[in-house]
Amino acid sequence: MDPNLLYWKSQGQSFLSRVRIWFDLLDPSLLLCSDAQIQGARSLIGGGEDSEKDAAAQTLALSSVHADSGAVLPLVFRPPALMPVAAPLVVASFLPHSSVKPALIWQLLLQSYNAGFNYANRNSSSEQQSKTASLKQLLLIAGTVSYATCAGALPQIFINRLGVRSAPIQTFFRSILPIPLSAALAFFSVSTIRIEETETGIQVFDSHGSPVGISKAAGEKAVRETALSRAALFGTTAAVPNLLIFLLNRTRLFQRNSLLVAPLRHISIALILGLMIPVSFSLFPQLGTIKKETLEEELQAAAADGHLFYHRGL
Repeated sequence: MDPNLLYWKSQGQSFLSRVRIWFDLLDPSLLLCSDAQIQGARSLIGGGEDSEKDAAAQTLALSSVHADSGAVLPLVFRPPALMPVAAPLVVASFLPHSSVKPALIWQLLLQSYNAGFNYANRNSSSEQQSKTASLKQLLLIAGTVSYATCAGALPQIFINRLGVRSAPIQTFFRSILPIPLSAALAFFSVSTIRIEETETGIQVFDSHGSPVGISKAAGEKAVRETALSRAALFGTTAAVPNLLIFLLNRTRLFQRNSLLVAPLRHISIALILGLMIPVSFSLFPQLGTIKKETLEEELQAAAADGHLFYHRGL
């Protein structure tokens, strides 16, 4: 089992401990480290050193190295890059656009980045013999991005094509519809980009960290958990700022100073996104467990403790 997964096994089994760890791992300053520094940190951990003696090396390895392949993640798709890259895209995608074109452009950028992040941080334990993405996977990514882009722009498309002028209906399309839509598209993106894990399975480990086989049931559970966590991230990011603005619009201050609404909306979206990233990443363990009875028959004998472990991905 990879040293990163061993760390999650010993330190990341409770929700609060995972939140604490993720707050450290999402430090954007970690992006300044070179690949050589990252590999050096990983070699210290993988060499049997006590992780407590070099917490900085452990943090750098956890935030920058893929736990299945051992390769350094692409810079923009490392967990610490999610907030700096995604925040402007999320804020822009939630803007009340005047036409369909800018809505489609910002949705394209956001959905493309989400697809890349989901793919880079997937569980790749069953595909280590293939180092490049297959044509099927590339077509799947392109199709997912195209569909999610058009679906994400639906509120603006409805407003423009239907010529909506009513304030309550515009409020519905701009403030209410994006909440379930954002959550559903985030769930859809993870589920489709990582569908290969449900079809071919992912590697499972016993309590000693030894690989015992490939499980489709574990792959389905890993993808479902990650999709739910991403839906919680984007659904909450869409819901809370809209609720906040709705409540503040009822106060005298904002009724007299309507120009305060737009900057507050942008700041609250970025703030909620930043807070929800570590929370959503922590909803499920990075090293998950799957019960013996839900495993394939050929793997049940290896579950001596009643369960096996799997890497959930991100």
